[in-house]
Amino acid sequence: MIHRSKAAQSRRVIVVIHGAGDPRDVPGLDRLDDDVVLRAAPTVEALRTALPGADVVLGWDFRASALEAAWGAADRLRWIHWAAAGVDATLFPALVDSPITLTNARGVFDRPVAEYVLGLVVAMAKDLPRTVELQLQRTWLHRLNEPVDGSCALVVGVGGIGRETARLLRAAGMNVTAVGRRARSADPDFGTVHGSDALDRLLPNADFVVLCAPLTPATRHMFDAERFGRMRPTARLINVGRGALVCEQALVGALQDGLIAGAALDVFDNEPLAEHSPLWTLPGVIVSPHMAGDYAGFERALAAGFLENLKRYRRGLPLLNVVDKALGYVPS
Repeated sequence: MIHRSKAAQSRRVIVVIHGAGDPRDVPGLDRLDDDVVLRAAPTVEALRTALPGADVVLGWDFRASALEAAWGAADRLRWIHWAAAGVDATLFPALVDSPITLTNARGVFDRPVAEYVLGLVVAMAKDLPRTVELQLQRTWLHRLNEPVDGSCALVVGVGGIGRETARLLRAAGMNVTAVGRRARSADPDFGTVHGSDALDRLLPNADFVVLCAPLTPATRHMFDAERFGRMRPTARLINVGRGALVCEQALVGALQDGLIAGAALDVFDNEPLAEHSPLWTLPGVIVSPHMAGDYAGFERALAAGFLENLKRYRRGLPLLNVVDKALGYVPS
């Protein structure tokens, strides 16, 4: 049981789902006022102990299973801020059905992830992984590479990350087509956004298929064996959205059977990727450890977004980046 003085009880109580140590050690959170009580919750039991009396939860390291497991201990919670772009891990039924406001870190990762995608496109088109491999073997093997200029990218997901990705790919000379949840014209960034029902029709035209969509019941395993069968045998898949957008078993089969030429994967259904996964060694595959948006200084940017919303929360102003819990993302 937590025993709090009257002075402590009058303070704003924020629970930080944080792996270890003092939450104020997180770059940027040291700027919190002294009238804020921070409670670290590195485990389920610690979270159960910390939630009673708390107004706010800051999800810093994404252990949403702990939040769901400890949910019954929340008795005064009004707002959850998730320090990530994707909030699928938080959308368990009790939270979705509650009046609690959920916000995220939309915007922090847009440009870094877009840069990462552009780097992956160039790396695959220019066969850079093979060049590095041959260099380590001291092997001189001249090959032709592919032009990026004039190639076609299909961006699936038209949130901030998808939009910034499209801007950079267009700047590199690529022709970009976008797919969102619903079709619309006169979009300020894409012109035309195709609805998800057009995905199968558009897949055969793409040299690169870039997944930036949020994970929702409608998008889970949206790329299965049938979808891979519709792609060009020379096409590559890039996933910087969520691992569960892709059926990994179907992807492995598509790569082994030559249905697609390669994949660059920064996210996986289960992380870290298991050592025995064929994706580690399949030709044409680039595996990275969920790092596309993690640039030097990103923690301070995350903290700044939370602090701005905390200021608004205390003043009774509308919060930024409010997630539509029924949709699973912040509506554009």
